[in-house]
Order: sequence, then structure tokens, then C-alpha cells
Amino acid sequence: LIFIMHLQEFVTVLVRDPRIQKEDSWHSYIDYEIFIHTNSICFTRKTSCVRRRFREFVWLRQRLQSNAVLIQLPELPSKTPFFNMNNPHHVDHRRQGLQEFLEKILQDALLLSDSRLHLFLQTQLSPEDMEACVSGQTKYSVADAIHSFASLNRRFPIEDEERKKGKNDADSDSESSSSGLGPSDDSISCGCKASPASEES
Repeated sequence: LIFIMHLQEFVTVLVRDPRIQKEDSWHSYIDYEIFIHTNSICFTRKTSCVRRRFREFVWLRQRLQSNAVLIQLPELPSKTPFFNMNNPHHVDHRRQGLQEFLEKILQDALLLSDSRLHLFLQTQLSPEDMEACVSGQTKYSVADAIHSFASLNRRFPIEDEERKKGKNDADSDSESSSSGLGPSDDSISCGCKASPASEES
């Protein structure tokens, strides 16, 4: 008797840990941690963790929509003039909306093939750098970018060897342009930091 087991593919995404970040003495914004855990072959890294702000989600939705004209993308939580970052209810409502948005996006095979989505979820590149990367204007590829970001954020001693190897390759915030987003080693990369990209909450 031969049993063939099909491993069910899954992608778990969590939007959590909202934090207020100061841009300058007058402006602040909130960013959120995006945690991904998956066994999907679409993902270069199986576990990752980045911080993004609302304005970057808006950019992502616009780019995905322009590349997938026939798909009706889910909406982001509405940007209300009454949003108060010191109001836990407002912040949590937005966090839930952002998580639902990503959950729906990640169920669509066509959207999953967009390199911008992978750079958004698995690197800390700014929107400008993500654009440059997917259009081939950077020295690094999409996969390089994701590996480089992960190697900067590892906290696990076993992976120290790999970190030393990866250090010379690409640098932290520079990342990638080919859409070589095939399967790859299953490394954990958590240890989020605030996004260097400056955008609006």
C-alpha cells in the first residue's frame, strides 16, 4: 500500500504590535509588525517579520492593483481624519483591517506572483527601493534582498555561520530585482526594527 501525502500549503500572516514612531518633533506615525509563517513554495523565506506603516500598505495596494487590473483587490481600512493614534480602539481597528487585507491578498495566486508583495512582506526596503529592485535598477535581486534582510535579523546561534557568509553579499537595506522567488532554506528571521522608510501613517 502506498500512501501519498499532500502537504497542505498554508500562509499565516499576523499584523500586530502597533508602535508610535516619531518622524520629527511635530510628526509621528504608527507602524505594525507583519509576521509571516508559511510552507508555500512562493515564499523565499518561510518565516519573516518586518515593520510597515499605513502609507506603505496604501502604496502596496496601488501597485498590486495596477499590475492585476482584472482583480478586485480588497479594501484597506479607511483613512479617517478622526483617526487618533493614542486611541487603542482606533489603532486596533486599523490593525485588524490591515491583517484582513493581507489575508485576502495572500489567497490570490496571481497577486502572490508579484515581487513587490514579497519585498513588502519580507524586507524593510522603502517603496522607492522596492520599485527600483523589481524593475532591475539595483545590483541585488528580489531573492538577494530577502536573504540579506533575514541574515541581518537572525537571533539564532546556529545560523551565525551563514550570517558571516551573507554579510559580504548585499547590504541591509539594499535588496533585489529578479523574480527568482522560488523555494529556499527555511530560516527564521525575526527581530523587527522600525522601517527606515519614512511615509505617512
